[in-house]
Amino acid sequence: MRTFDKILFATDFSESSEHAFEYALSLAQQFHCRLTILHVINEPVDLRGFYVPHVSFENLEKEIEEGAEQMMAKFCATHITDFSDYETLIVTGIPYEEILKLAEKNQASFIVLGTQGRSGIDHLLFGSTAERVVRKALCPVVTVRLP
Repeated sequence: MRTFDKILFATDFSESSEHAFEYALSLAQQFHCRLTILHVINEPVDLRGFYVPHVSFENLEKEIEEGAEQMMAKFCATHITDFSDYETLIVTGIPYEEILKLAEKNQASFIVLGTQGRSGIDHLLFGSTAERVVRKALCPVVTVRLP
């Protein structure tokens, strides 16, 4: 029988992600797995040729990273009470690519993601991170949708 020792959970801090985290944490506890909680800051659009009323792009990126770190700390404080075998990671990039890259690098047993359930033109325009991960992941992927 296959053993599970590493779970990768990716969050965008949405309600859907919070719901999916219940499953990721429950599975980590049940199988005594190391849980990696990942947040990907979407690659910023390059607006250097346009007027953007902000001090600088470096400061903007730093503020975004600090905000993500605060959200991660709040997320963990709110959702993790009696589990200590976890780590958090915040990276910048294209979400599905970074999720797949980390899963392969860490040899994740499986990935857990929330899914928004977009459809129609919204799905066509924005795609689905979860769908791309499911299609390209080398390990099993558990997707969890809000009820």
